[in-house]
Amino acid sequence: MSDFPVNPLVLIGVGSSFAFSGLFYHLYQEKKKELIKLKEIPIFKPDQHLVKVLKASPHRRLQYVAVEGLVQADGEPLASQFVPRCFGVIQKIAVEEHWKYWNSLSHTWNSRTMNRKETNNAVPFSLVSPGAYINDLYVKVQNPLEASGCFLERVYFKVRRAEEGLVDLVVQGLRGEKPVAMEESEELLRVGSTLTGFGEVVLEGGQVMRLQAPQDGRKYILVPTDHRSFLDRHESSATMWKTLTALTGITGASLLAGIIYGLVGKKDDRSK
Repeated sequence: MSDFPVNPLVLIGVGSSFAFSGLFYHLYQEKKKELIKLKEIPIFKPDQHLVKVLKASPHRRLQYVAVEGLVQADGEPLASQFVPRCFGVIQKIAVEEHWKYWNSLSHTWNSRTMNRKETNNAVPFSLVSPGAYINDLYVKVQNPLEASGCFLERVYFKVRRAEEGLVDLVVQGLRGEKPVAMEESEELLRVGSTLTGFGEVVLEGGQVMRLQAPQDGRKYILVPTDHRSFLDRHESSATMWKTLTALTGITGASLLAGIIYGLVGKKDDRSK
């Protein structure tokens, strides 16, 4: 060990620090490229300016843009099954049961989820400009269930515990399984919420605008926030990776400098 005065754990720390620094720098660069592409996407609201741009565009079509607006049902909205006076245009209700079954090998009760049921409902809706008194201009959202993005808000969640009686315990013991709980949840894209859609916008007739999946293969995305907040989240993510790159790089450099300083110091002591 005297021939190798450096602690192996310190060397592992140096290598790990630089390795993580390289990984975080790669993630930072990828996020930075993504952010640059996002900032290049034109942003519009459902107003007269968008109509003018579409009329001046070839085939009255914008291949890939972002449209920000408030959600408005084209007809009757969907009412929440659990929350009074709560309405939406897309609804997802999920119910699943949690059971325990007896494992005769380990002599323990193991958990599993079964009988999951999911119901999806949707009604046609459009995006309207915030603050508009008369919603004569709007962008119809085509096939929103085909879009990616977590744009539904959970409005209800409840866990119902199973009640067990003496007879139930005997039957469950014989069958080797017993119910534990049932979960119910409801998610909505609520009327009046802010939504930003990324896709292709087409002008039909003189005033009817439609947001749809792009024909060039790019992602059709719906995000439940305004465009500025969406970019801020990506910028925060890029800043996080940049900070982690600096911290791990500085840590690795400090450890390496300590090793070099220790080796040089011992060499000077031996030469005296």
